[in-house]
Amino acid sequence: MSKIEVDAIDKQSGSTLTLGGSGTAVTLACGATQTGFGRTGTVDWNTTPKTATFTAVSGDGFFANTTGSAFNMNLPAGSAGAIVSVADYAGTWQTNALTVVPNGTDKIGGINDNAVLNTEGQSVTFIFVDSTQGWINTMDSTSNVRGNAFIVATGGTITTSGNDKIHTFTGPGTFTVSSIGSCAADNVVSHLVLAGGAGGGSASNNGSGGGGGGAGGYREVKSPVTPYTASPLDGYPSAPNRITVTATAFPITVGAGGSTTAGNVRGTSGSDSVFSTITSAGGGAGGTKSSCVPSKYSLAGGSGGGGVADSGSNAGAAGNTPPVSPSQGNNGGPNGAPGNTDQGGGGGGAGGVGGTAATPSPGSGGLGGAGTTSEINTSPVARAGGGGGGNFSPGPQGTATAGGGNGTRNTAGGSGTANTGGGGGGVGSAGGGCLAAGAGGSGIVIIRYKFQ
Repeated sequence: MSKIEVDAIDKQSGSTLTLGGSGTAVTLACGATQTGFGRTGTVDWNTTPKTATFTAVSGDGFFANTTGSAFNMNLPAGSAGAIVSVADYAGTWQTNALTVVPNGTDKIGGINDNAVLNTEGQSVTFIFVDSTQGWINTMDSTSNVRGNAFIVATGGTITTSGNDKIHTFTGPGTFTVSSIGSCAADNVVSHLVLAGGAGGGSASNNGSGGGGGGAGGYREVKSPVTPYTASPLDGYPSAPNRITVTATAFPITVGAGGSTTAGNVRGTSGSDSVFSTITSAGGGAGGTKSSCVPSKYSLAGGSGGGGVADSGSNAGAAGNTPPVSPSQGNNGGPNGAPGNTDQGGGGGGAGGVGGTAATPSPGSGGLGGAGTTSEINTSPVARAGGGGGGNFSPGPQGTATAGGGNGTRNTAGGSGTANTGGGGGGVGSAGGGCLAAGAGGSGIVIIRYKFQ
């Protein structure tokens, strides 16, 4: 039959054409059907997404949208060469699966049972081979090739709260962003960067009390897209405090708490914590009272160390050093009066100045400065309290909250709690004892963002 004759016959309607001949090219008009040609392993895609249970048609591909709920795709009765494809329309099969149901006694991969598709972004192709194996999956894509609407990142300990992911670093690490969100506002991440608290001041032999260590610098930003209750120190209104992430690696530094040793020694300041452009300063060391120690006065820092009286100097050290807005901390508390008095002031905290030591007998150490509370990692946690001042006299020692260590008398000072940035408590001695003050608590870095 010639090419012209085929074209003429092809214009008929309602007829079944049986064509043969080696090397003959056959073109089917739109709407025509065929048998006996087999298939090339492809389908014609139906671009109207399915949103409820439906029955597939051989030769067609379907987009299943399970955003609202899970549902079924019923396969047609199997015949050799039948082909059906289906793809995850909205990337929701991992939440609402698509169940593939064979017809009657037909099998899927040799088993007369349903198949569940529950991988995000999955697409599969089934071809009916024979009654022994039934429908065989010949193509299965789980590469999930689709644009990311939100941030994708790794690093630290990852938890989830609603639509937010939370990365918590209790030590050095890397926050690695592999993909940013499609909405610019979602790329401004919430964060808490808290430095290490300082060690308190030790005192012995001279009948005196050491100052409490200052809390680590506290800096927080709450992005409007992450719903939680931030501390009063939320720095979002000031643009320099915000971090807009890009697809790169961000090294994380978590500051260690300051140490202390026994004897007439000043504590050691805490170490800085860093995330991107945000640096929180370590807490300032608590002072010691001793005429034989050159380096004895409290030091400035995120929050300042508590002061002691010696040769007329009794002031606590400055907080918020270096200065940022809002303030990352507060001043340490003073001894209370110049001269040879015997109590240490409280270390400054993120939420308040260190307490002033009481000078009348029996005296008392200054209270640690108040910390502050945030729910950035889902539950309210108080952090960055200053260390309490130590006391030589038998009166009260300086107590502390929000991770700070209590001041003590004739016993080792209380240490700040790990990963709260709390200052260590100062220690007082009635003479003859060599007692260490409390060490500062280490810092923490927490990053929170919308991921779905």
